[in-house]
Amino acid sequence: MRMINIRLFKTQDVEQIAQLFHDTVREVNVRDYSSNQVRAWAPDDIHFRNWLEVCSNRFTYVAAADDGTIAGFGELEANGHIGCFYCHKNYQRCGLGRQIYQAIEAKAVELSVSRLFTEASITAKPFFQRMGFLVIKEQEVTCRGKTLINYAMEKLL
Repeated sequence: MRMINIRLFKTQDVEQIAQLFHDTVREVNVRDYSSNQVRAWAPDDIHFRNWLEVCSNRFTYVAAADDGTIAGFGELEANGHIGCFYCHKNYQRCGLGRQIYQAIEAKAVELSVSRLFTEASITAKPFFQRMGFLVIKEQEVTCRGKTLINYAMEKLL
């Protein structure tokens, strides 16, 4: 495996992050959600979200390979909310997500955040449980007209 560096988001990362989100939802999360659900979640227009604005206004950590390829990313808001958290399909189950998460948790501690919280997909729930998160509740959310199950989860720091 290539050398991976965990660092903060840079403007030039935006295209890779948008594509990584789209491809991960379409190719990995489809194991736990229907094709209609993943198309609603990750629409064909990968710029449905202003990735540059969102990533710039959060502590967005990226896992970048030495060749510049982004293998994963995670977003921390100042209130302890973890927004997007995705690893490329070829970098799952190899410790990369844990490295991104550890950077997020270290930043949260630095910010004196006492609680991290997220809405984890069915797919991501086991990962967050391994990181010490507890399920608060299962919930149904609507995304572009489709209903999806996710889990409100939290970890006290």
